[in-house]
Amino acid sequence: MLLLLITPVALMFYYDAKLHRVDALTNYAGRVGDTPGTTWLVVGTDSRADLSQEDKDKLATGDSDGARTDTIMLAHIPTSGKPMLISVPRDLYVPIPGQGSHKVNSAFNAGGPQLLVQTVEQFSGVHIDHYIEIGFGGFDKLVDAVGGVEMCLDKPLRDPKAGLRLPKGCQTLDGAQALGLVRTRAFPNADLERVVNQRKFFSALMSKATSPSVLLNPFKLIGFANGAVDAVTVAKGDHLWNLAWLAFRLRNPVTTTVPTDGDQVTDDGDSLVPGETTSKFFEYVSRGVEVPDDLLTASTGSVIGN
Repeated sequence: MLLLLITPVALMFYYDAKLHRVDALTNYAGRVGDTPGTTWLVVGTDSRADLSQEDKDKLATGDSDGARTDTIMLAHIPTSGKPMLISVPRDLYVPIPGQGSHKVNSAFNAGGPQLLVQTVEQFSGVHIDHYIEIGFGGFDKLVDAVGGVEMCLDKPLRDPKAGLRLPKGCQTLDGAQALGLVRTRAFPNADLERVVNQRKFFSALMSKATSPSVLLNPFKLIGFANGAVDAVTVAKGDHLWNLAWLAFRLRNPVTTTVPTDGDQVTDDGDSLVPGETTSKFFEYVSRGVEVPDDLLTASTGSVIGN
């Protein structure tokens, strides 16, 4: 009996020690103080550092060096109301400390996680408590470990650049198909539809990972843990149990995109400009209370549900 209790705890500490960590949450002059609730910055990068050439060919990732932010989301657990998964469009034009105003995704390129965290905190007024970064390497294995994730599409999706070919309707996506779905921008409104699909998939993956079919199956659970330590980087001070808590809280969140005042041509090209609705939206988030429906964006992605 004692062995049955010790083994899961020992495994948790074993996998926790294997997590990749980065110094993302550093203090700086004028940093936003603690705000109510708990907020994670969730970043998806196109890093191919851990992929073999065979993996790159299989997943249609290409051979670009370095890492760029394909996904920026805030996972916000308020003091009242439902958890939120908030997409930050990568074309949002904001002040980046020391760089002037640019699209928000350029912060990661210029200064890595630290500068991105500082940028998001300063334009949102929301204190970032935790950080999680997910690269291409290991993402497909993470999905395959839980037996795939069911998604329902309202139309067929084709994107040779992302290696994506999916029919309309409900289907279980394997790791390679899931990576194609969250990468593709082959839509009339490009990134704005992609971010909707990304957060719907992320929520569905969290729901599957915390389902009895995974938690009560040692083979799937250990496979998911192995995939997580390969695919995920967290902030120093974050632990596996923090990730588990986040996964349980994001089983059925409110999902939305940061509202803006629309398009504008800037020095960075076509950009999305923050405005009064952006400020109002983050005022609620920074207070840790429920955001009114009129500040939430309608879900118009290709994935049905959520």
